[in-house]
Amino acid sequence: MRLFSNTDLALWRLALPMIFSNITVPLLGLVDTAVVGHLDHPVYLGGVAIGSMITSFLFMLLTVLRMSTTGLTAQAFGAQDKAGLARALVQPLLLATAVGLIILLFSTSLIQLTLNIVQGDSAVLEQAKYFLEVRWLSAPAALANMVILGWLLGVQYVRAPVILLIVGNLLNIVLDLYFVIELGWGVKGAAWATAISEYATLLLGLYLVFRVLRMKGIDFGFLKTAWRGNIRRLMALNRDILLRSLLLQLCMASLTIYGARLGSDIVAVNAVLMNLLSFTAYALDGFAYAVEAYSGQAFGAKSDKQLMRVWKACCKQAGIVALSFSAIYAFVGMDIVNALTSLTVIRALAGDYLIWQVVLPLIGVWCYLLDGLFIGATRGHEMRNSMAIAACGFGLTLLTVPVLGNHGLWLSLAVFLSLRGLALGWIWYRHRQKGTWFSQA
Repeated sequence: MRLFSNTDLALWRLALPMIFSNITVPLLGLVDTAVVGHLDHPVYLGGVAIGSMITSFLFMLLTVLRMSTTGLTAQAFGAQDKAGLARALVQPLLLATAVGLIILLFSTSLIQLTLNIVQGDSAVLEQAKYFLEVRWLSAPAALANMVILGWLLGVQYVRAPVILLIVGNLLNIVLDLYFVIELGWGVKGAAWATAISEYATLLLGLYLVFRVLRMKGIDFGFLKTAWRGNIRRLMALNRDILLRSLLLQLCMASLTIYGARLGSDIVAVNAVLMNLLSFTAYALDGFAYAVEAYSGQAFGAKSDKQLMRVWKACCKQAGIVALSFSAIYAFVGMDIVNALTSLTVIRALAGDYLIWQVVLPLIGVWCYLLDGLFIGATRGHEMRNSMAIAACGFGLTLLTVPVLGNHGLWLSLAVFLSLRGLALGWIWYRHRQKGTWFSQA
């Protein structure tokens, strides 16, 4: 069997830019943190950390806008449906704008509510409030950027994510240095830098979108009527994926909560090891994004041959990457841990739990790929149901924590990823058996 067929190469052309884009996501918050970390008091750094965490949680839930847009766009792209492409852009953009404006309208109450939940040092929370009051001004732009990214991915414009990411991040860094260091705006300066870069990225994204629209022959006539038709399907899809994402976020948050109950050393070692897991997950998600685009295109074209060709290529290439991550963590994992922390006790503990970093890429890769497959087919309700099954398994496995300690937490995560993959895999197998995959979700 050839290691790189034409389908494999096409897959890498789409996946590689997404991998490079994705692995920088964990680094985005470091820009604000690095600059504010040089101010004269730790409360500023704490305020930015809490504000970034709250913003990240909220916007991660709303990534449903990108996911649903990619699936609908890819299907219209595969069906060569100009009206469908216009609708897959305009309707989610209107929805993103509406949600962004709602966040702005109720931002004061939402910020106070979230800070009351977080609790902690009043001075740190005050700085977090300053950060959020400015940062959330960019909510409409941030959510619109998700839609634009999803649409550009759906039409397989592979350069767009890298272009948007590089421009946005570079502008963020420059503005951070100017507002925080030069003008002395502190935490608000960091927030303004991110907010302005979001709107600048939106303008660039709209320019890239209109370039594609011209190439596809989609004029204003298509766009002005695109807000009509099939809006209920979009809302139902976003609802299902939102519930799925909420369950995912709650399970991941539970790892931190239960880890905190096991002591400060366990929290610290898990934080170090989660960096490895996050890096792996973001990299493998590049293949999931490629699956979204290609499976959606095959769904729109109703081409089983095209779908299976892409699916086999994704399994092979993503499997190789997952195996490579496992091998790296097996052989040089401790060297990576030692580079991340100089604390002797954390290094010693990491050696006890590093085996999970070897196992998890091989377990998790399949649920990431299957997520992409189901997003491309816009089967949100089945994704929601499979996530509910995985969350139940996760909750039951947490009962082992009093006996197994921190190994119980990592076992719970392994069960969670396994059940996600097994549930989606079973549903996919049943559709293959019945020949119902290309029916309307």
